[in-house]
Amino acid sequence: MLVVPALLGLVFLIFPLAGLVIRAPWSTMGERLAEPHVLEALRLSLVTATIATAVCVVLGVPLAWLLARVPFPGRGLVRALVTIPLVLPPVVGGVALLLVLGRRGLAGQWLETVFGFSLPFTTAAVVVAEAFVAMPFLVISVEGALRGADDRYEEAAATLGASRWTIFRRVTVPLVVPGIVAGAVLCWARALGEFGATITFAGNFPGVTRTMPLAVYLALETDPESAIVLSLILLVVSVAILAGLRDRWVAAP
Repeated sequence: MLVVPALLGLVFLIFPLAGLVIRAPWSTMGERLAEPHVLEALRLSLVTATIATAVCVVLGVPLAWLLARVPFPGRGLVRALVTIPLVLPPVVGGVALLLVLGRRGLAGQWLETVFGFSLPFTTAAVVVAEAFVAMPFLVISVEGALRGADDRYEEAAATLGASRWTIFRRVTVPLVVPGIVAGAVLCWARALGEFGATITFAGNFPGVTRTMPLAVYLALETDPESAIVLSLILLVVSVAILAGLRDRWVAAP
């Protein structure tokens, strides 16, 4: 009885992707990949996603350690707040960033008054938007790795006189490197595919804020074949990420 709905579910998920591959302009693929606006969007996406991932690692690993190892009042609430971007519509996230970091935002006014710097509609805004939506993936992954790690090694290091910073740097981090790597890869993939928060907070300016997803959206109205090519690039990246993390996130047969 379950075979039919299972097959229908499989078709429902795979058929649109198959249609993307079938309708791709394979005969002119090389030419379209070499077009300046495609290369520009790809370069910007790779750079901003990588920087956003670095920001997430620097801020997210300590946050994951705090949630996993330090009991404090309201820890459940903090964990819920950290994971909100996972379920929050990206456009809402972009609006929230504008209200805080925009020219008239809570912190944006101060940035412009003191430093003469306006964050929205810049490449830095793309990085901020991508980091905002992607960081929960890293935090969840690293927190799970920390909870599953054997803390006896840390206790042994403490009895030998190691400081807390030394224990974290020389013992804790090496124990959870697989979780950090997996979280960083997922974080990078999420940042690469971010659309809603980026277009709301950073806009859609060629060479400045127009990342791959934004280029797909724009090309869909003017040049559908270019939109298909850009979509295929993102599809290949997604498949590569899932294949690389298969042993961690998908149960092997």
